[in-house]
Amino acid sequence: MKRKDFLLEVYKKNQSVFTTKELSLLFPEISYSNLKRKISYYIKTNKLLSLRRGIYGKESFDSFELANKIYTPSYISFETVLKKEGVIFQENTAIFVASYLTRKIKSAGLEIFYRKIKDEILTNSRGIKRKRGYFIASKERAFLDSTFVYKNYHFDNLSVLTWESVFDLLKIYQSRALEKRVEQYFKIYQKENVR
Repeated sequence: MKRKDFLLEVYKKNQSVFTTKELSLLFPEISYSNLKRKISYYIKTNKLLSLRRGIYGKESFDSFELANKIYTPSYISFETVLKKEGVIFQENTAIFVASYLTRKIKSAGLEIFYRKIKDEILTNSRGIKRKRGYFIASKERAFLDSTFVYKNYHFDNLSVLTWESVFDLLKIYQSRALEKRVEQYFKIYQKENVR
């Protein structure tokens, strides 16, 4: 394959972040050593970005996609979703991710916080949406993840949550302590929304 074809095929893909393994599957006819040379060439000529060891991106890569690729399985959750959905108002530029481990990393100028969630919860897809190249929690799932992990968290706007969904998703966690905390937040919501 010509150099131009390689880059054209990469840029034709819907995703914006690629691992070495994904590129080798995309180009099975290229030997691993030649693939590494091609990747290195396109990084030097600024046509691909080296985002982290073994992870590469297009010029305008999606930061959520990168966060999901560094540690898998994982999904965008916690403060990132809560801020986006108007449940919390605090400004935070870091990306918060539910994962199988707890880590704080910096990659491509981004700060990414991974929070460990039990495997049974992490691998349960209820309340998780697949977007282009990454997975993201619904606001209700992010609320439950945050309540589960942080124990005593301040939420600014509980009225945007669909409480039927919250109580339905609560079954995933199998935690009586979490149920009690959610019931307390629900009482706060009811007090604040009585007219």
